Amino acid sequence: MMSGGTETAGSLLVIAKAPVPGRVKTRLTPPFTPQEAARLAEAALVDTLAAVAATPVRRRVLVLDGEPGPWVPPGFEVLPQASGGLDERLAAAFAGCAEGPALVVGMDTPQVTPELLARGLNFGACDATFGPAEDGGFWSLGLAAPDPSLLRGVPMSVPETGREQRRRLVEAGLRVHDLPALRDVDRAEDALEVSVLAPPDGRFAALHAELTGTGAVR
Repeated sequence: MMSGGTETAGSLLVIAKAPVPGRVKTRLTPPFTPQEAARLAEAALVDTLAAVAATPVRRRVLVLDGEPGPWVPPGFEVLPQASGGLDERLAAAFAGCAEGPALVVGMDTPQVTPELLARGLNFGACDATFGPAEDGGFWSLGLAAPDPSLLRGVPMSVPETGREQRRRLVEAGLRVHDLPALRDVDRAEDALEVSVLAPPDGRFAALHAELTGTGAVR
């Protein structure tokens, strides 16, 4: 459902992999099977896209590695990811939205809310917004004036990724506003913690309860 609030100028980008068994959330296996891990990935993506859909913004883009499925809601552009490392793929995603402010998020934080996303696009007196992840990465990055060079060469998927990305912003002279830290779904213990924080009427919490027997399926 699209929000009825005042539209925010700019673009909301979700960078994601299609939820194909054996290609996504492999660190959930074990205890989950590859098929179950892919279902959890799809549920996390669905909840993330729902939060984006409910955020009043001019443009919503799914930057996808793989083929889109019925889980893509109306109102989204679907663009293919560029080749290269994650830094290059993120840089390319921003390059495609160089006409205005943009916020990029991943598919690993189904607990994200439209309010948090709107804050990520509210630059006010800052030039960038930064959402750190508890594992040392980052769950969101917003740029009032997208510049792909701010991402290229930043080491990705290492404990210092978030620190290095934020340092890159500061060294470029940008005023950075930090958003709350969120936990990514990477391992089974993350999935358990995030299932408690995700929307109780969303897909991720319900599926996790179904697969683990930790609660009634909603």
